[in-house]
Amino acid sequence: MLLSSMAMLFVSAQSTIFSEEIDLPEGYVPETVLMPPSPLSLQVLFVGGVDLVQTTPTYGYEAGIAYAKEWHDFIGFTPDETGESLGWVSVNHEMIYQDNRIGDGGGMTVFRVKRDPITGMLNVVDQDLEDGRKGKFFNVDFVNTVGETGMNCGGISSIVDGRIWTAEEWFRSSNASIYNGSFSSPDGSGSYPKSPGGAENQGVRDTANYIISSDIEGFDGLEVRKYENFNWMVEIDPRQAKAIRKQYNWGRQPYEGGVVSLDNTTIYLGPDDTPGFWTKFVADEPGDFTKGKLYVYNATAGERWVEIDNSDPEKMLNFKEQAVAAGATMYNRIEWVAVDPATGLVYWTETGRDSPGSRWADEEAAGATHDPYHIQRAIDKGWGTPSSSDYRDYYGRIWVYDPATNYNSVVIEGGPDWDEETSPAEADYFSKHLSNPDGLSVMTIDGQSFLVICEDLNGRSYGRVPAGVSNSTCELWLLDLSVESPTVDDLIRISAVPRGAEVTGAIATSDGKSLLVNSQHPSSSNPFPFNHSLTYAIHGFDQITVTDLGEPQFNETEGLDVFPNPATRAVYFNRAVDVAIYNAQGQRLRVFRNVTQVDVSRLPAGNYFLQTADGETKKLIVK
Repeated sequence: MLLSSMAMLFVSAQSTIFSEEIDLPEGYVPETVLMPPSPLSLQVLFVGGVDLVQTTPTYGYEAGIAYAKEWHDFIGFTPDETGESLGWVSVNHEMIYQDNRIGDGGGMTVFRVKRDPITGMLNVVDQDLEDGRKGKFFNVDFVNTVGETGMNCGGISSIVDGRIWTAEEWFRSSNASIYNGSFSSPDGSGSYPKSPGGAENQGVRDTANYIISSDIEGFDGLEVRKYENFNWMVEIDPRQAKAIRKQYNWGRQPYEGGVVSLDNTTIYLGPDDTPGFWTKFVADEPGDFTKGKLYVYNATAGERWVEIDNSDPEKMLNFKEQAVAAGATMYNRIEWVAVDPATGLVYWTETGRDSPGSRWADEEAAGATHDPYHIQRAIDKGWGTPSSSDYRDYYGRIWVYDPATNYNSVVIEGGPDWDEETSPAEADYFSKHLSNPDGLSVMTIDGQSFLVICEDLNGRSYGRVPAGVSNSTCELWLLDLSVESPTVDDLIRISAVPRGAEVTGAIATSDGKSLLVNSQHPSSSNPFPFNHSLTYAIHGFDQITVTDLGEPQFNETEGLDVFPNPATRAVYFNRAVDVAIYNAQGQRLRVFRNVTQVDVSRLPAGNYFLQTADGETKKLIVK
């Protein structure tokens, strides 16, 4: 999203202190990755369509090399316990096309990184794999292991032991839909992502029935229609660049994200669908996810989790029908899931969709339920019920699930809410705006837990971008999890991806020094390499400090009050205001709208004046 000022803010009583802001001249459209300077630094690690991957023998072709696929989405990180390197990076490719070497459908690339002790950068190191492949980047072999893969979107990166799963999103309903693109994609375009070779080079060519080979009881030897072998969570081995199994016992859904709980027993799953059903799998034994029970969340049930028989293949192939019959609670595009290692709380994104009501109506009639939050929201907005055609969900939100209580609750709403279809002009645009949170992880910075939030855009109306801005540039945010009842003003903007791109996959390295991020499907008109999907690293988080500023202290007054004064960095107001900063000569320096705090760290020491939209003035001293 484009703003006339993209600042890294300093947000609440607990504030992350960065040395610089990101400023954009008015009307500027970024063509490269944007981020603050020192102590943070940028490194491009992996470029789709440019870097070469080592391939296995596939479709009768010998092992060789091929250009990596694009549309990078999920990133997984597997620590190297041997100490020989930092670990393995796994990158999903949501782009779909036929390829004789790396496999039809989607794909995944893995590589091993080692931190340079002098520069702090990450070096991609050479590897020799057990199957004889040698090099730096490796295509994950799905063809010879689990029967190809498709539309690899989100996934799971276990913080317990580094195990990796890739999510097969974009739900298939027929063999035609995996071969020639005759299906409805999440964005409604009804076609595959563009790819080398054009429309004639799309999809999965082999549509014969598939015989499953699996170590999951009840599924080995099962013959299914080819499209039914898609839309599962798929475990891979990043060390050897090969798929291990499709998790047939977790149910077939349009998966986006998931997370392994700290006990290595429970897995929470997010399907990108409307309705999407909050799902969990509980293993019989920690770490063995081939055996266990599957549940769907029902916010109206006493225990809230209703078991679905996952020993019956027919029920797993038709999971949605089973969820509806169990009265499962419907959500509006569940996407990524993350766990805070400090608390065990599970966070997940509900990305939203403009008009979900009509998509919920049939399932509601068949027995599915609504979360009380959506019910109350529909009442408060005057829309009746969540299944009404009037119901709107333009911006989405982030939820938190507490395993101790079995309750889901909203952490932060997207927005701010904008009632008019036409967005405000850029000059009048919000200082911060969260549109459709998608990717999600938890990062520890200076001992404090932060959500890392990747922004997507479901649309450009209703304030999701300023009026007249047509590109879909997205931003990467941090949210301090110690902030109580956070709002969009509490978000910290740490990066923006180039024109046309979605920011995805953000995940910290195991040493906490770097954040790995994907820039997905950018505009081809951007300069190289930002015209390709790429994986980049933001280094230097070990040099960031989190400062406890204490609670703002305000005087008992009906007028404007500021704290602290004098100030060195963050200035807080006793209410949300539109405010301008003037210097002692009366020159207007900055304008902020609907804010409860602003950053003054870049102003030279001296005397300034704050003036609100209604003319109230306060003197401010900057030290």
